[in-house]
Amino acid sequence: MTYPRLALLAAGLILLGPVRAAQLDIQAQPLDAALAELAEATGVQLLYDADATRGKQSPALQGDYSAPQALGQLLAGSGLRYRVNNDGSITLEPAPVTESTLAPVAVNAEVATKVDTPTLETPQSISVVRRAQIEEQGSDTVQQALRYTPGVFTDQIGASKRYDYVSLRGFSDDSIDNIYLDGLKTMGDGGTFSSMQIDPYFLERVEIVKGPTSVLYGRASPGGLVNLTSKKPLFETRQELRFGVGTNDYRGVGFDFSGPVNDRVAYRLVGLADKGDTQFDHLEQERRAIMPSLTLELGDSTLLDLMAYYQDDPEGGSHSGVPAEGSLYRRNGRYIDNTFFEGEPDYEQFERTQKMLGYQLQHFIDDTWSLRQNFRYITSDVQLQQVYSYQWVGNSDRLSRFYSGADEQLDAYTVDNQARADFATGDLQHTLLIGADYQHRDVDAAWSSGAFPAIDAFDPVYGAAPTAIGDPVPHERKLIQTGVYLSDQIALDRWRFSLGGRYDWVRTANVNQDTGARSSQDEEQFSGRAGVLYRLDNGLAPYVSYSESFNPSVYTDEDGDPLEPTEGTQYETGLKYQPRDGRGLYTLSLFHIDQENLAIREPQTTVYVPIGEIRSRGVELEAQTLLTDRFRVRASYTYTDIEYTEAEPGIEGNQVNQAPRNQATAWGHYRFDQGPMAGFDLGAGVRYTEGIQADRANTREVPSYTLVDAALGYDFSHLGIQGLSARVNANNLLDKEYVASCYSLNYCYFGAERSVMATVTYQLR
Repeated sequence: MTYPRLALLAAGLILLGPVRAAQLDIQAQPLDAALAELAEATGVQLLYDADATRGKQSPALQGDYSAPQALGQLLAGSGLRYRVNNDGSITLEPAPVTESTLAPVAVNAEVATKVDTPTLETPQSISVVRRAQIEEQGSDTVQQALRYTPGVFTDQIGASKRYDYVSLRGFSDDSIDNIYLDGLKTMGDGGTFSSMQIDPYFLERVEIVKGPTSVLYGRASPGGLVNLTSKKPLFETRQELRFGVGTNDYRGVGFDFSGPVNDRVAYRLVGLADKGDTQFDHLEQERRAIMPSLTLELGDSTLLDLMAYYQDDPEGGSHSGVPAEGSLYRRNGRYIDNTFFEGEPDYEQFERTQKMLGYQLQHFIDDTWSLRQNFRYITSDVQLQQVYSYQWVGNSDRLSRFYSGADEQLDAYTVDNQARADFATGDLQHTLLIGADYQHRDVDAAWSSGAFPAIDAFDPVYGAAPTAIGDPVPHERKLIQTGVYLSDQIALDRWRFSLGGRYDWVRTANVNQDTGARSSQDEEQFSGRAGVLYRLDNGLAPYVSYSESFNPSVYTDEDGDPLEPTEGTQYETGLKYQPRDGRGLYTLSLFHIDQENLAIREPQTTVYVPIGEIRSRGVELEAQTLLTDRFRVRASYTYTDIEYTEAEPGIEGNQVNQAPRNQATAWGHYRFDQGPMAGFDLGAGVRYTEGIQADRANTREVPSYTLVDAALGYDFSHLGIQGLSARVNANNLLDKEYVASCYSLNYCYFGAERSVMATVTYQLR
């Protein structure tokens, strides 16, 4: 099938007649076809280069809109923006990379629905962090990029940057295992050291879906998921170089090159290398990564995206904690310094190499049906040596220590096949999705452990040797999941209905290759989802939804038997509001989640103990608004009441630890366009966290903390130097010393100290 090209490619589409508001009914389709419908319905004159829309899709759009209002929806996530000319015509053009307008707030909630549905029409809480926000706030990990997002806690392991722990709606268990890349779950691997990490420099945006998502993705946490969207090739030339220096002797360089090879092929090549110390003595971080990608138009109705990724982390920084006594409160009259390193320099190693290959293939059969297949293969190698502390020795100032070692190799692949149909039955407009996916994960690991001499926490002396280290014990851990799913999004006038169901077959196995001990299980599970939303004329959209989660476990209990899969259910209701001028987005959500078959790992062991059920309920508020053309504000508040509803005596009824009760954030950004400050932009933010219990028994509470961040940028084009910009970011500007969270009274994690980073970026277009 050949989609209509606009008759005047460079000049765009010209229609006669006055510009007017119109009742629109535009189906999801290629962007150029949607723009043609919009121009015909509103009488507007659109001017653009048709190459800019090639290969891009637009969401469905229904309702009473003027042309600018409709363009704010249709262009969301396309990399394009619109400009209204003096004669009333509208020009479409590429949006600058540093552009931070609120027009794209209504981005498509594709990760929540696997189709391009506007977030305003999705009966579920969704937050989006865009490229511009990542850069403004100086986020150098995915965790940091989500600091200002409601319902998200990113300080679970404090200042550690080795993995991206993202706790959603209070569910800290398996929080390392809920990150997806381009819609595929190939990132986390709870229970091993082989969890992947993507540097945010390679990302276009991050989408956070709150609540169960198993109906589309299979095994998942009831708290939700985080989807990372990688940078894709562009059909316009872009060349970027970036240099950075910062505290802890940080230095780094990055590049981002993209452009057309011809009128049907585009490329992108993104890479970085950086290195620096950490706030902890004797520990460093280092990374080298590169990501090449290609977009190929295989005819007028087929699009293929190819991607490869290589990352080498020779140094992995910190990943350890200290007792509550000495961090939350004094030990023998003193506090442990927040730079204390409890390990041994000669026995400290974390090396991770990860490689990925993948593609996204999309084919349009006709005006109704389209097909898509996403595939990714991952392999990684991890070598680890680490000496941990775990408790005080008697009444002394010395901490007991133990040794842990690992040599792991992960091989995993995932494929997701989808068939989509857009059609009508009477007054009902359907977006039907039928899918089948498969994922296979295999980890070969050799784990060792041993005893180590104690260390003085207040006056450490290094150079000790282990008292005993056992031989490595080989293990194999395997997970295979096959799922089929069906989802239908239905529009009836201003009503939006969402219905879906999925059936999963999952097999897990855990083998001790030394002893031959084996635990395995085969599970089947149905997961469902239903929701309804109503769009009012004034921009309000109330909704209510129900969803389920399912997450099989590869862990075993003390008898070596596999644990039961966790199951979760959520009821959510809320209200979304977007003013008709498109200058803001406001959301309110209330949720209630129940999770069964929860298990917790006992410290210093590989044994998991079933503890029963937990319940999470709360409220989330988020506001994004453009107060003026130059002043943006993003604010959020989260209240989470999560407790053990069924557990052993002394635990039941307690609050789940590592889950804040109250969180509030606010970030403001102002850009100067005129006067002596022209070219400067300022950003400032504040983050408040309160109500974290330090242990399951709720014997101690982590003191609340308030952190301040700031940013200052300058665009040198105001001095006639096109493409050159500079930025300085300060995180924890006031250098607040705090404990971020505690896994137990033996493991509390210091928060990140003040960090300052300066970057200089040169872009050539």
